[in-house]
Amino acid sequence: MVCSQDSPRVVGRFAPSPSGPLHFGSLVAAIGSYCLARQSGGSWLVRIEDLDAPRVVAGAADHILQTLEACGLEWDGPVLYQSRRTDRYQAALDRLQQSGLLFACGCSRKEVLASAPHVGEEGPVYAGVCRAGLPEGRRPRSLRIRVPQEQVCFVDGVFGAREQRLESVVGDFVLRRADGLFAYQLAVVVDDAESGVNQVVRGADLLASTPRQIFLQSCLGYSPPEYIHLPLALASDGEKISKRHGAAAIATAEGRAQALWRALRFLGQAVPEDLQRASASEVVAWGVKHFALQQVPTGSQVADG
Repeated sequence: MVCSQDSPRVVGRFAPSPSGPLHFGSLVAAIGSYCLARQSGGSWLVRIEDLDAPRVVAGAADHILQTLEACGLEWDGPVLYQSRRTDRYQAALDRLQQSGLLFACGCSRKEVLASAPHVGEEGPVYAGVCRAGLPEGRRPRSLRIRVPQEQVCFVDGVFGAREQRLESVVGDFVLRRADGLFAYQLAVVVDDAESGVNQVVRGADLLASTPRQIFLQSCLGYSPPEYIHLPLALASDGEKISKRHGAAAIATAEGRAQALWRALRFLGQAVPEDLQRASASEVVAWGVKHFALQQVPTGSQVADG
């Protein structure tokens, strides 16, 4: 596929958290994002989301990068590490503070749960206890952003038209946590914008986060990227595959090629049977040439094997 002169060059990315080795669920997002960026002649970036230090496993980032390289998933430019970009997140936070959009919150998680009017898609909805100022005797814990009453709407490349009213689904959400760490929602928005990412391909577990990110982009003057959410690979217990399921690293050359083949099949692609015995680079080359977004299913499913 050749991009027209009027179309911006696609910049995609893969952004794993270094909490363990690259497992099948992560590989699904990696190969999907890689194929969609490369088949349009675009670039593909890699970002290590290591901002949440307590979840980082020593050596996991290097292992992930080595596995991507061995799978033939070559990235452009230097790898970005969130842990080295805290000054950029603080700068964005300062801009939002100057715009009057932030407020200090003194509520603990337990208090947020107790005062929540109801539970939204991702937990208790913040009741706005500190929105008008900290109640007497409270000390500031986190920083939250005031959300509007309007609907946030977007069209996802797989799931179609989506909308969410932030006020009733999540409430005013945290941008700097009580432990001093910057929230994922802020970091990912700043990173994508400053890296020029205009195509975000990732797992459907982040679909509900997208309206918050689009809202933050509008507050910071960033253009929203194209969003494409892929179905999740589930473990036998019906939960998203994670390190707690004992997901094995993709170690051997044969294992890497087979895993890539399975990942493309998982994404609804008509990968020829004989490519199971091909090299990893041959499977990736097929994916770049033939990947069809319209064939990607919307339903998450248990990964086979």
